[in-house]
Formats: sequence, structure tokens, C-alpha cells
Amino acid sequence: MCCIGSLEEMEMAVAHGASALGLVSNMPSGPGVIPEELIAEIALRVPPGVDSFLLTCSQDVEEIVAQHSRCKTSVIQICDRLQKGTYRNLRAALPGIRLVQVIHVAGSESVMEASNAASEADAILLDSGKPAAAIKELGGTGRIHDWNISREIRERIAIPIFLAGGLRPDNVAGAVRRVGPFALDVCSGVRTNGRLDEEKLSQFFARARA
Repeated sequence: MCCIGSLEEMEMAVAHGASALGLVSNMPSGPGVIPEELIAEIALRVPPGVDSFLLTCSQDVEEIVAQHSRCKTSVIQICDRLQKGTYRNLRAALPGIRLVQVIHVAGSESVMEASNAASEADAILLDSGKPAAAIKELGGTGRIHDWNISREIRERIAIPIFLAGGLRPDNVAGAVRRVGPFALDVCSGVRTNGRLDEEKLSQFFARARA
């Protein structure tokens, strides 16, 4: 469950069965951004057995390490490509913190990009952003990408695949059947006027499980 914006939303998501919570730090665009102080507060209160994901747009390993020291989540979700430093540097600086690399599925080239990242990350998250746009889109677009490409990626790599991008109660069952992901990542599809909607949340989990 991504774009968690308060302790109340965290509690609601967990009560409905969320096993991971996305906490969005500063982004060039998109919903759900909250201050790092609130990210740290929510991460501290997440119950055992539920992971807290720090979503970062930084492409600099030193910046990511410093950001994590302030937020203290259990997972880092890298929403753009690393430019300064490597995954190995991140692991050395943050032992025990899992790394999820976002791949924005745009075409067949995304298959190779995901395959390359799979040798370094703990999981791959497939989303529908446009990191090359003038104003980068790094998630939270509400758009569906080509699930056939997502399935090809899932079949080619051995690490877990998270599927994001335009998931809603009315399409989540089809997404599960088509792609067969390890997990689902949803934000706007379970919100009304930006707020987590308990009815949509309940429908989403019921249809995903079914």
C-alpha cells in the first residue's frame, strides 16, 4: 500500500492486510509526498511483520544513505536509476536493508533493464512512470502499462516482482492472472480525493485474494 500519509492510513492499510507500506519522500511529481519526519514516525510505528518502504528519487548513493539514516525504513525503493555510486556501496553502508529497484515499463527495452537490475536488487517493482520526461514521473501516475511486458520480465528473472501502475479493485484480478506477480503495489486506485478509501481498500483486497 503506497502513498501512506498518516498514522491513521497506516493503521487502516495494515488492518485490511497490507504487508508493506510505501512512504514517499520528495519527488519531482506525483502524489503522496510527506516530510521525512513523518516518514520516520510512521516507520517507527509499523507493526512487526509489515515492511516500511522509503521511496526515493535520489540517484546518489551517499544521499540515499543519509536519507535512510533520517527515515529508518526496512526497505529502500529506488525510483530512478543510480548515477553516483552502486548497489554494492548501498549494501555496504546499509547492511540488512533491502533494495527494491523500480523499472518504468515503456517497451521491450524494459526487459533488459529489469534483467540487469535483478542481479543487484532484492526485488523489482514494475511501474508506469516516465523518468525521461521534462518533469520526471517516477510513480503514482494511475496509468496501466503493458502487462504482457511485465509478464515477460517476471518469467525471465528469479527475484520477486512487484506490480504497480493503475491497479484498482476492478482490474486487480486480471493483473494477477496476466502477470503473476509476487506482490501488488497500489496508491491512487484505493483513494478518493487523495484520501485512503476504506471501501475501495476492502474491495481491492477481496478481489486480489479471490
